[in-house]
Amino acid sequence: MPTTTRGILTCYNPSQPDDGALHLDPEALAHKAVDVLTEHQAEDIALLDISKWATFTDFFVIATARSPLQFSALAEHLEKELKPLGHDIRLKEGTPASGWVLLDFGEIIVHLFTAEQRAFYRLEELWGKTTQVIRFAG
Repeated sequence: MPTTTRGILTCYNPSQPDDGALHLDPEALAHKAVDVLTEHQAEDIALLDISKWATFTDFFVIATARSPLQFSALAEHLEKELKPLGHDIRLKEGTPASGWVLLDFGEIIVHLFTAEQRAFYRLEELWGKTTQVIRFAG
């Protein structure tokens, strides 16, 4: 049974722990990540629903960071704001110095890039052939 808490739609899932945390469905979680990135001035934010094509996650959230300091701040804010919603980070790869950081929250994977690395990896182009890319002004 869907429930609403502070305007966020969640879906009842009996397999989720009853730890008092609000557990967002994957789409709501992806939109929350977009909100956090927008609030902290990430650029060129994109959301891709890859659930029909991938078994390892449901959504990619992709954003550009301008500096190593912003990479670190964005990652910290995402971890801090998604954890109380029942979504701990499972894996963190890459470094700000490399120009790419991946944050795996299970149902969503957040990719933070420099503009140069984003142009090199072209994730939107690769996955955009099978799914719609939704862009957010940041």
